[in-house]
Amino acid sequence: MYLSKKWAILAISISVLVFFLINIEIKSQDIQITDGDTIKIDGEKIRFSGIDTPELKQFCFKENIKNSCGLKAKKILEDKIGKFKVTCIREGEDQYNRTLAECFVNNESLSSFLVRSGYAFAFRRYSKKFIEDENYAKSKKLGMWSMEFDYPWDWRKKN
Repeated sequence: MYLSKKWAILAISISVLVFFLINIEIKSQDIQITDGDTIKIDGEKIRFSGIDTPELKQFCFKENIKNSCGLKAKKILEDKIGKFKVTCIREGEDQYNRTLAECFVNNESLSSFLVRSGYAFAFRRYSKKFIEDENYAKSKKLGMWSMEFDYPWDWRKKN
């Protein structure tokens, strides 16, 4: 009888431990999406490395109709992340003390997704990694490639 009590206590202890480990694992992140290429995870500001998206106040034009391509890039990112967990591979910091990283949802690169959607550009000044994705979007006239636009880095200089 004494031995069966030990086994019962051990089984309960293991069950409680497993319960807490599972709850810790599925605990959600505090994610805020700042714009198309910047997020905050649990308070840490992360800038996607190797890409550049239009600024929130930036517009594009299609058949003389003004489109908020900056807000659209942010919305596409919000929809892609949804309620999924985001994981990032840190690559350093930028001059604004933001973490530079490539981030993923379900093992898919958010940077690659945005560039292939046509709402981000390969930031060739810093990386050659997403050029193929950009060529794909451009050839299919996806996103901003179907509109008249300024590259984000040119828009920032003007504004």
